[in-house]
Amino acid sequence: MVASPSAKIRGWTPARGSDVVHAMSWGLLAAGAVLAGIYFGSRRLKDFDPALVSYAGATTFAAFGLGYRYSMWLRRPATRLFWYRGWRLFLSPHDLPRNLASLGRLFRDNILLQTFIRRRSILRWGAHWLIFWGCLLAAAVTFPLSFGWIRFETAEQDQEIYKAFVFGVHLMSFRWDGALSPLIFNILDISAILVLGGIFLALWRRGRDRGALALQQFSADLLPLLLLFSVSITGLFLTASTHFLRGFHYPFLAQFHAVTVVFTLLYLPFGKFFHIFQRPAQLSIEFYRAAGAAGEASHCARCGEPFAPRLHVEDLKTVDEALGIDYRFENGLHYQDVCPACRRRSLGLTQDALWRAARVGGGSSPASREGAAPPGVDHG
Repeated sequence: MVASPSAKIRGWTPARGSDVVHAMSWGLLAAGAVLAGIYFGSRRLKDFDPALVSYAGATTFAAFGLGYRYSMWLRRPATRLFWYRGWRLFLSPHDLPRNLASLGRLFRDNILLQTFIRRRSILRWGAHWLIFWGCLLAAAVTFPLSFGWIRFETAEQDQEIYKAFVFGVHLMSFRWDGALSPLIFNILDISAILVLGGIFLALWRRGRDRGALALQQFSADLLPLLLLFSVSITGLFLTASTHFLRGFHYPFLAQFHAVTVVFTLLYLPFGKFFHIFQRPAQLSIEFYRAAGAAGEASHCARCGEPFAPRLHVEDLKTVDEALGIDYRFENGLHYQDVCPACRRRSLGLTQDALWRAARVGGGSSPASREGAAPPGVDHG
């Protein structure tokens, strides 16, 4: 093989410098952004509840971990190139209006409705959809309350009226016995019920699917469900203690619930939950695929059949170079110019030739010593 010329993509370069230092910087920046948001969003901690400091600390650590891992993910040559290429295609001035409309459809289908999961299984889609909306609803309420961005207080003139403040600004007022108050006071219970419903469907599917039973792992598949179940059920215990048990063991349940939330936040950057933050970034890949399908196709150097978009094949060559891999042959062809079917044929022919040579050379291979026929070679 010979050295390949450097494949250049305008504006894109492989990641340079220390991956750890770069990721640490982004992690610290994300954690600092959370701390700054808490400080200024709570009017310099005036609206911050010290009893919720454990939630704030765990969220800050989770932000650091997410920033660190996200940066490391984008430092990989393949991820970095395809992510950059996808958003560069999206921001093309000529196609930007059409791409914005496509982005709205992609966000609706892939994030809000998650139709890509529905195509695989209705049961899987139902579980994901309930867990997604339950968690999103809980996060939209819990984090602003924990950070002091939202607070409630009774009106001075009428103790039956609650006033809601966002960033210290009066947003709305409502009566405690009005039609809106049950929804506001029980919104976290609603989110917990949604999550528990999704967990039930997920476990029901996993218990009946032999393929899932064979492949699932505790840390990757069951632990996330266990954490979500713990947070949801302990939250419902707090409501039950308040309304039905006259506050029985409420302090213990509150601490227990806080522990489950903190552990879930600490787990957030390291386990399966990380894909929640990866998914929006992967929307750019859809624009990359569309551009590749609309462009020229790459034809196999061996059989001449089209097998992939030329845009993708050329980018794969760039990734190979960034990884220090040289797949260029002496005749100037590149391994990426060969279709997968021909690669398999070439591998089979090469293995057959090696087995034949080993057999003619005196049976030096283990198979020939044991009297077994090498693959593709019959006895006789």
